[in-house]
Amino acid sequence: MPKPSAGKTKRKPRAQNAPPTGPGRYAGRSGTSIADIIHDALRAAILTTELVPGTLISETELAEKHGVSRTPVREAVLRLSEEKLVEVAPKSGTFVARIPLSALPEALLVRQALEEVTVKAAIKFGQPSDFLALEALIEKQQEAIDRGDRQALHDADDAFHAGIAAAGGYSGIWELITQVKVHVDRYRRLAMLDMERLGSVIEEHRTLLQAMRAGDVGAAVGAMALHLDKLRTDMSHFKSVKPEFFIHDVDLLEQFQRAPWSA
Repeated sequence: MPKPSAGKTKRKPRAQNAPPTGPGRYAGRSGTSIADIIHDALRAAILTTELVPGTLISETELAEKHGVSRTPVREAVLRLSEEKLVEVAPKSGTFVARIPLSALPEALLVRQALEEVTVKAAIKFGQPSDFLALEALIEKQQEAIDRGDRQALHDADDAFHAGIAAAGGYSGIWELITQVKVHVDRYRRLAMLDMERLGSVIEEHRTLLQAMRAGDVGAAVGAMALHLDKLRTDMSHFKSVKPEFFIHDVDLLEQFQRAPWSA
């Protein structure tokens, strides 16, 4: 019978049903199933407003487009319904969801509170290289405006805010914010704010970055609050221009007046 090689330690077998040790191990969707592919494509089209609220979603057409049965299509649609991105109307069909007005004030309130944390952390822990990276993202936003590329502008805007969180060591907070602001992002794209307003967004970012570099917490937090408050002002107008894009489940003006920033 051969003897174990010298110098090698025999590994002790792991007991059956023993709890895991070491780094966390989590199961998740692979992102490669047909249902995942359909879900991701539809979700992107909804969030970028390629598909506007109220657009009919044909499961039959989607199945034919992807060359599959309706089963993975239904799975994708169900997941989108759980995310409140599609509405299923009995005897009428499945439609891209309208934006619930009630979701907007709360989303802005949560975002403002969380971004105050990331701004303070970035001032305390951020490195010069972090601020240089944020400055480069502002320049990317300016380039996007010069080209009239709204999608690139939105991407660079998100990257700027994500960069603030990362500079403070709180990238996970930005992940939470992205989950909260889904309907706000849809509104922003639907509103198609004019280029003058989008240009002012860049100036707001520059003011914020300047305060962060100076270590002025009060000015930086105030600049972020003012920046996000502009979204509130725009919303109150746009919901009356395109009422069919919204679920009018609250009085938006009343909800904003109740928010802490109105005090």
